[in-house]
This record gives sequence, C-alpha cells and structure tokens, in this order.
Amino acid sequence: MADTLLDISCLTLTGEHKRLGDFPGKALLVVNTASQCGFTPQYAGLEQLWQQYRDRGLVVLGFPCNQFGHQEPGDTLAISQFCERNFGVSFPLFRKVDVNGELAHPLFRELKKRAPGVMGTERIKWNFTKFLVDPVSGQVTRYAPTTKPKALEADIDRLVSR
Repeated sequence: MADTLLDISCLTLTGEHKRLGDFPGKALLVVNTASQCGFTPQYAGLEQLWQQYRDRGLVVLGFPCNQFGHQEPGDTLAISQFCERNFGVSFPLFRKVDVNGELAHPLFRELKKRAPGVMGTERIKWNFTKFLVDPVSGQVTRYAPTTKPKALEADIDRLVSR
C-alpha cells in the first residue's frame, strides 16, 4: 500500500489513534456506517466477515457517518452500545466522520480517489459503501451500499489466501 494510505490517522470510538499501517499485511474492509439506515442490518454481515476472516488476515473497519439523511445522530457511546447490543459488533469502530465535502476525512478522500464510483464520480452516494484494500498492492475495490457483505467473500478469499 502506498504510504499515503498507511499513514492516515483515524480516531477509534474509544479515543485511540490508529493508522491503517497499524494493520500490516491485512486486507482492510472500510465501511461508512449508520445506525438508522435501511442498510443497518449489514452490520450483522460485516461482523460475520470479521469472525470468519480475521484470523486469516482481514480487518473490518466501521466509520459511522451522519451525512446521509442524518441516519447516525448518536454520540460515541450511543453508537457503540447500539452496534454491540443489536449486532454483536466486535470489529473496530471509529469516531463519526464525514465522507464527502470539504470536511471529508482524509481516509475517505484517498479511498474515493483510488476507487471512484459509477461513471468515475468520487462522491459516496450513501451509507454502507464498502472499500476493500489489497494488503500487497494497495489496490482499492469499491462496492455499492446495496452489495451485501456476504457477496464480498470471493474477493476477500483471494486477498487472504495468498
């Protein structure tokens, strides 16, 4: 992965600074999430991927975002409790971020640049857009919010089976 991606610092829900470089050699699945979205049940599928692949080299990283229909209004504690109580989420969750606009988090700026959406647009269209980062090449694959986590298994298998 290019240094620019590895060096980006993110703040976890517990207030810890993490860089993507803190997960060396791991395939990364980065997802912008929300607690009150029609796609919120995907938390269960993301947790399933985390449980299934974490010992083989996948890290799922959730980034709550309130930019789409104000579907993540809660504070850090509310987000953490909701995810744990309703979906048993144990993968790393980060502080709420913007993914579009002038205040977009640097991680999402870089991911969008590396994996533009439909017709080359970088803008993220909705919650639960997924980015799978190859641990060797740094190549990023983007998936639509409608793509269920289970549909990523073949691509994840390819990255963690090398």
